[in-house]
Amino acid sequence: MKRMRSAWRATVSFAAVMLAVRPLATQSPAPSPLLLRALPVACLLADPSCVPPSVGREFRGVWVASVDNIDWPSRRGLSTAAAKRELITLLERARAAGLNAVIFQVRPAGDALYASKLEPWSEYLTGRQGVAPKPAWDPLAFAVQEAHARGLELHAWFNPYRARHPSATGPLSSRHLTRRRPELVKTYGTHLWMDPGEPAVREHTVRVILDVVTRYDIDGVHLDDYFYPYKERGPGGGLADFPDARSYARYLSSGGTLARDDWRRDNVDQLVQELYHRIHETKPGVKFGVSPFGIWRPGFPDQIRGFDAYTELYADARKWLREGWVDYFAPQLYWPVAQQAQAYPVLLRWWAEQNVFGRHLWPGNHSNRVGEQSRTPWRTSEIVSQVAATRAEAGAGGNIHFSAKVFLENRDSIATRMARQSYGAPALVPPSPWLAVAPQGAPRVVIRRDDGGAMTARITPSGSELPRWWLVQVRLASGVWSSTLVRGQDRDVPIAAAADRIAVRAVDGAAIEGPAHVMRRPD
Repeated sequence: MKRMRSAWRATVSFAAVMLAVRPLATQSPAPSPLLLRALPVACLLADPSCVPPSVGREFRGVWVASVDNIDWPSRRGLSTAAAKRELITLLERARAAGLNAVIFQVRPAGDALYASKLEPWSEYLTGRQGVAPKPAWDPLAFAVQEAHARGLELHAWFNPYRARHPSATGPLSSRHLTRRRPELVKTYGTHLWMDPGEPAVREHTVRVILDVVTRYDIDGVHLDDYFYPYKERGPGGGLADFPDARSYARYLSSGGTLARDDWRRDNVDQLVQELYHRIHETKPGVKFGVSPFGIWRPGFPDQIRGFDAYTELYADARKWLREGWVDYFAPQLYWPVAQQAQAYPVLLRWWAEQNVFGRHLWPGNHSNRVGEQSRTPWRTSEIVSQVAATRAEAGAGGNIHFSAKVFLENRDSIATRMARQSYGAPALVPPSPWLAVAPQGAPRVVIRRDDGGAMTARITPSGSELPRWWLVQVRLASGVWSSTLVRGQDRDVPIAAAADRIAVRAVDGAAIEGPAHVMRRPD
């Protein structure tokens, strides 16, 4: 990964200044959501050209799983107020642990944890599929608002093909695809699964995802490792093949020539490629990421053994990376650093070597194994070591942790120790210069004082397109800088009375910083 600048590695105390932050509530906090660690800067206080320190870059994400109520909501049928409180607590814990992005599962099984005209409300939210929450609210809209208010990116996580999970207990809604188009959905073991070989399934999935991209201010779209399903046992006890004979026969009768396994992989390839292009056509600044199983094929590289996602899930994940069909790639490297047959650093290096387009490589970590109830639980030190191994790989730039529950429970003090050991210095997400986002110029900043002497920076963007964030940095008389990440839609930012210099710059949807507006504190 790109190395964090040395200034941002330093361990220093917080600045003795607090920009206004409200306590936990269902409303957005004041527009100073992320107080980053203050860092000493070598500059002459009298020098008018003194500039703020550069900000480190690293992706620090966490998956928030809604399927089977793994992370959120904690149970089905929570009241609106309780579900909001839980989500706020989760976001606060993510921020406190030093994370800067949340991967929020909004479509676990052909359903929706948001207001949708295309798919029914999720059973995991209200307790019965198709039943809207009361009082009415939109969890995705709320999550976006509250995450951004805390300086966190929000990526919407979709399962592309699963139609029903074994944990579901209630009836399917009449609006579910299984009821509306039963010929597109297959029973497979304990699951219902949309047939990836049906073009109408791909069209529906793309339509669902683009609807969210259009209507919500998300930072990314995320797919997990479930493409064709993991194999299940048939009635005789042997592994059952996925029941797609009809769609494959239709493909052959239309002139198709691929063997069945190759055809299955091509079906998934088409979805990934189409999503990459259509998302960027709809909103150029929305990132598209995929988190496949961590091993492409056993023997790649030589020492690696294990599950073959290429033949079992029909996921040619290496192709997606090598074709540049993703903005970020998060292989699930769910094994210890020292486990020879699935060695974390070895797999990470191999994936980095496949990354010919230089996309973001942010491996997934099985952090939920920390303190789990098993014979072989991990300690937090394993995750600390994995983050260190990621930083040692020049081709990687961050991590995504599965899942939020381990941070909420703070098992083996993971949230506390990650904030202190791994994520003590702050970081913005890495830039994506290939995204076609309009560059930001220097904003116009006017400092105002009220009758009590409190200062507020009124920020006006320089162009017609709003930035994703404002990076507001202030220097105290001691020469110490503090930094705050503020939503681009905000205009007024409280400034510490002790600040003697203020710098504001726009950060666009590709996480690229524009030029700074730097000014002295008005007397």
